[in-house]
Amino acid sequence: MTASTDIFHATQHNFETEVLEASFTTPVLVDFWAPWCGPCKTLMPMLDRIVTEAKGTVKLAKVNTDEEMALAGSFGIRSLPTVVLFKDGRPVDGFMGAQPEGAVRALLAKHVGAAPAEADIEEDIGIDPDSEDLATVIDTLQSEIEAHPEKPELKAELADALLRAGALEEAVALLDQLPAEAQEHDAARKARARLGFIQAIEHAPGDAELQTAIAQDSRNLLARYQLGALFLLAGQYAAGMDQFLTILRTDRKF
Repeated sequence: MTASTDIFHATQHNFETEVLEASFTTPVLVDFWAPWCGPCKTLMPMLDRIVTEAKGTVKLAKVNTDEEMALAGSFGIRSLPTVVLFKDGRPVDGFMGAQPEGAVRALLAKHVGAAPAEADIEEDIGIDPDSEDLATVIDTLQSEIEAHPEKPELKAELADALLRAGALEEAVALLDQLPAEAQEHDAARKARARLGFIQAIEHAPGDAELQTAIAQDSRNLLARYQLGALFLLAGQYAAGMDQFLTILRTDRKF
């Protein structure tokens, strides 16, 4: 993987695919910046260099907030530069303002590791595993698993499809059966993340009650997490990320 594919400009149109979905495979560092921002001009070349030296273990997405005001606004960006690290579809760390190189490298070292090579599932089974036609996806994956039992990533994709279909127990059983080396595959991590969100809202109030709880206490981080999970599972990614970013700014250890 070359630097040209690891460093790119993120927009409202490609953020879901190139940042959120891509972060299940490779962590993505998102730099919210603007041309008039002095500290941004100091930080960006450093981020470019660090990501280039990382040789594919992390990506850098640059968001020009002057051009992407709606995207920056949806994430509640209030100061520049703001840098957020996305992994497994959610923000896991970040900082505001220019930082020394050592601090940036230390942040990445906590979250970035080598991932196993991924098979092209869509090419293998002839259908997009994220298709909304869940019955077809599940039937196809079950057939492929019977034909190729040596490919545990197919079971992980089936588990994710079953979660989307509401078959929680069956999906959990499949994930628990995965061999250790398959647990870090893109498909397995995606399914585990979805499972975590489902479990987070299992006994949660509805979204209206959660929003009321947050309005009454802006530091109610559990309510924010549950609301963010609800939004993400409903496909409202920007709204979900806004809640998670607020949690990250309030308490990184939550």
